[in-house]
Amino acid sequence: MTCSGCSGAVDRVLKKTEGVASYDISLEKQEVLVKGTIPYDDLKAKIAKTGKEIISGETVA
Repeated sequence: MTCSGCSGAVDRVLKKTEGVASYDISLEKQEVLVKGTIPYDDLKAKIAKTGKEIISGETVA
């Protein structure tokens, strides 16, 4: 994510995604932290549909 348009696209997708309890988008860090019950692979697919590249990710229990 390099601009507010990028973070806005991710924000719009996450708002509509079932299983996402909360999220924090940091344009400065180019990072999105998501809390919820959605499986990681499903979340990754949702974000990928915005055209944004996912460099890394992890699931924390």
